[in-house]
Amino acid sequence: MKSFFALALPLLAAAAPVEQANPNFSVMAVRSASPIHYTQLNAAGQKFWLGGKTSSYCPHIDGLECPAGNQTVLASGGNALDVEVPGGQQVYVDPSGALSFTQAHSASIPPNSAVGSLSYVPGKPWAHYTFNGWNATGLMACPTEDNRWQVYAAMKNATVPQGNVGDCLGFSALALPYKGDVPAWQYA
Repeated sequence: MKSFFALALPLLAAAAPVEQANPNFSVMAVRSASPIHYTQLNAAGQKFWLGGKTSSYCPHIDGLECPAGNQTVLASGGNALDVEVPGGQQVYVDPSGALSFTQAHSASIPPNSAVGSLSYVPGKPWAHYTFNGWNATGLMACPTEDNRWQVYAAMKNATVPQGNVGDCLGFSALALPYKGDVPAWQYA
């Protein structure tokens, strides 16, 4: 009997589910002793925020059942959103440094934006989401007038909502694997 288990063990190990190396994921900010600590990244108004709510849209088409659209999830790699809308929605950093996403049905991205410089970085115990362009040191959150924090590339020359990059907080963007159904038809 012991030899059966010894022979079966490698087969069971091979059949065990393997964690996807680059899954769809949501993002949680970590910055101890700050107002953004443990806040979720939300897509709204073609920008990304800590605080506030995710904004999504579902067209009124007979027979179309849309997901709830109340959670922001990035597609594998982090350069697009996890959506059902044909053509998808790309994620990029606009010329001001703001983390942004395209309107549905449009691949239009402002000139001089950084495309493809966002990445999912596997790690233990947590994976991270980061921006590697323009000599940035990752991501930062900047205060706004409405108590949300807008997400930017962490760089000294970003054009931030209140005009002072010194008011922004760098943060660790933990990438939390998302295993559910597609969370939104499109983000708005």
